[in-house]
Amino acid sequence: MDYLARCSVDFEPADPPRQGRVVFWHPDGAELPEGIGEPGEAHGHPALRLPVAAAVRVLSKARTDGRAHPSAQLWGQATVLALQLVARGRLRPAVTSGGFDAWRVGPLEAAEAERVTGLGPDPELVREFLDAVADGMPRSPAAIRATGQHAFAARAPQRVEHLRGWAAGFDSAIRVSLRVEVPGGDYHRGAFTAVVQLHSLADPALVADLGGEHGFGPRALVEAAVILRRAARVWSPLDRLLHLSVPDELVLADEEVGELLGWAATRLAATGVEVHWPRELVRDLAARAVLSGPDSPPSDLPSMLGGGELFAFDWQLALGGQQLSAAELDQLAQANRPVVRLRDQWLLVDPELARKARERGLKPLSAMDALGAALTGTAEVDGEQVPVSAEGWLEELRQRIAEADDGQEPLAQPAALAATLRDYQLRGLRWLDRMTSLGLGGCLADDMGLGKTITLIALHLHRGGGPTLVVCPASLLGNWEREVRRFAPGTQVRRYHGGGRNLAGITGGFVLTTYGTMRLDAAELAEQDWDLVVADEAQHVKNPASGTARALRTIPGRARVALTGTPVENTLSELWAILDWTTPGLLGSLAGFRARWAKSIESDRDSQLAQRFAQLVRPFLLRRRKSDPGIAPELPAKTETEQAVALTREQAALYEAVVREAMAEIRGSSGMARRGLVFKLLTALKQVCNHPAQYLREDSVLAGRSGKLALLDELLDTILAEGGAVLVFTQYVGMARLIERHLADRGVPTQFLHGGTPVAVREQLVQRFQDGAVPVFLLSLKAAGTGLNLTRADHVVHYDRWWNPAVEDQATDRAYRIGQTRPVQVHKLITEGTVEERVAEMLRAKRGLAESVLGAGEAAFSELSDTELAGLVELRGRA
Repeated sequence: MDYLARCSVDFEPADPPRQGRVVFWHPDGAELPEGIGEPGEAHGHPALRLPVAAAVRVLSKARTDGRAHPSAQLWGQATVLALQLVARGRLRPAVTSGGFDAWRVGPLEAAEAERVTGLGPDPELVREFLDAVADGMPRSPAAIRATGQHAFAARAPQRVEHLRGWAAGFDSAIRVSLRVEVPGGDYHRGAFTAVVQLHSLADPALVADLGGEHGFGPRALVEAAVILRRAARVWSPLDRLLHLSVPDELVLADEEVGELLGWAATRLAATGVEVHWPRELVRDLAARAVLSGPDSPPSDLPSMLGGGELFAFDWQLALGGQQLSAAELDQLAQANRPVVRLRDQWLLVDPELARKARERGLKPLSAMDALGAALTGTAEVDGEQVPVSAEGWLEELRQRIAEADDGQEPLAQPAALAATLRDYQLRGLRWLDRMTSLGLGGCLADDMGLGKTITLIALHLHRGGGPTLVVCPASLLGNWEREVRRFAPGTQVRRYHGGGRNLAGITGGFVLTTYGTMRLDAAELAEQDWDLVVADEAQHVKNPASGTARALRTIPGRARVALTGTPVENTLSELWAILDWTTPGLLGSLAGFRARWAKSIESDRDSQLAQRFAQLVRPFLLRRRKSDPGIAPELPAKTETEQAVALTREQAALYEAVVREAMAEIRGSSGMARRGLVFKLLTALKQVCNHPAQYLREDSVLAGRSGKLALLDELLDTILAEGGAVLVFTQYVGMARLIERHLADRGVPTQFLHGGTPVAVREQLVQRFQDGAVPVFLLSLKAAGTGLNLTRADHVVHYDRWWNPAVEDQATDRAYRIGQTRPVQVHKLITEGTVEERVAEMLRAKRGLAESVLGAGEAAFSELSDTELAGLVELRGRA
């Protein structure tokens, strides 16, 4: 519904406020979609009316959307202000003029009231809108506990005229706080007292004790009693105040002081009642969990990390940053009051900290869990994330791993390497050497074209030339063999692929095999003593349950290295699959990983958790991009352009017919059947947008029937006239064959590479293109989107979109990589008014989140409601 933010917006108040409506209308009179809100008119134009609760998401996003209508931005600011006031507890029950129950914002402090006034020319209407947002939010059992009235938890309007006098008591101009003190300062034996203080909302500097000459007027006592009654519902000791003629002071038991030091203060603050402590009492006591392991490094780190070694895990307390001694911890543990005399000062002690002083020992952690906790600085204790620090050798290991790419440790490139490594490649070699020498493995995830292959060859030479097994897609066997012979002349290199393959006499050098062959011959490969096992284009084993991934795990090696330009294509579970192979156990089980990390990061967008996760995996994954400063300054510019084209009449008619028929079927389905129908619909629409002949599966005339094909002709005419070369990617082999036939009819020389092309022919096609024998290279995106070096091309055309930025970037990088000397232009063809245009907008937004989480591509659309799906695929005016 984000497009609603482009509309002009009005607010229509109601009684009760939560039944108000937000009105969206186009000043230019444009039609609005059906199936959303209540259709109608506003200012003589078609309009949609949405309940306030339904409009909140649209308006809150419109506040910072530069494309949103100014009125949508204004009401978006009001929406955010309303949500902030609710979060601060600025809510009070009220009875409306019509006698209905309602929640209203307030009472407001002076600064808050000023924000309301500054929001627009009609502060009263803004205030009614704030009430409308607030009125719908606290409708839960908590509202009954807060008010004692069931009506204020109900969604439907309730007649509560009889509560008007009761509700008036909530229109307070004051707030209340508790000042905790010990009269006379006798912390050994004196009783703690909570003194009730009054604060003026209009003048924050005006503060006075309720029991003294406060100057707040005669209603202050009643207003304070109302506030305290509300606060007593979350902390029952305040009930005793309500039995006093003047609820000014409360003598506290020690256990009640302990509650105020912990959970009770948090709950009271949520009701607007803050707790203040004597300044002379120190509260600078903190706890952290400390990990300690062996005093000296183990002789076999991989065995220790994968074995049953346990690391001691204990609570450690510090005062003012200085660690407490064992005697001080004992003193703290034995204290029977919430105050302790420690280091010549009185110390307030949270009962939870005192418990940690008594129960210092925690459950020991396994070696891999301990390493993970040391790297992230946190661990889970009793369901809560707590700060963790490591000591001794474990801290030394953490520093070695975390600083593996710090650039401080010099490492010369191997003398046998027939090339000069760039600085970033040398840093990559140093990182790989550090990780593999520890037996931990790692994933080199540089952008395509930055030289992962040569860096791995340098690592092989640096380690002494022991046998390295490289598992890669069939299309890359030739590239690996050429690169080894070129950069490590004299190094043995053998293909383990095809008939007659064998491992006889392997003592060093490289053995190259494909994922398919590896899956078939895993047992034979596992019998060989490998120094390194390398998975190139490691996204091929991103599904840990696949036979290929399971087979790869059975092949041992002194170290494992994954190479990929896209460690995460769709979900974080793919990253788990790669790192659990390179460094088994680092991320725990897949189920545990999904529960602890993936769900909250992907679905809940938990940024703090994402940051901790990055701390954990960063040492094991080296990621550099072409755009990073100093990485590849010699690369020319790359320009990406989305080129929109209109559908032909034939395409538009086909498109609408497909949508109409498919949506009728989808509305009557559910579960897996519905998901299949949604996928079928999206596939059909993409084919219609490509060319009617692809969707209809016909072999007839092609020219004049597709806007995309016409645009491709224009692009190729210009590119070829300028002496350029172009890669044309499509995800459909059938579409590529249609383009091939069409261009042949026009006399344009082409060649075509797809998944069924034999390895030897692939290599010939690549060489022909690089040699300039043919200017147009048609490629199947899935089969040719990785591994190929096609720097002859200075143009890349994405005829249709894969709906995953990472996959498209990989394909583009066939041309935009080291060795490219000319600027590269990337053309992404999109049909106007169609699902392609809407998805293109999503892809632009999605790219900003790609490093923390990527969506599930087409699969995500299967979860849309019927209304949302219809809005996504409908054909709009420009087609």
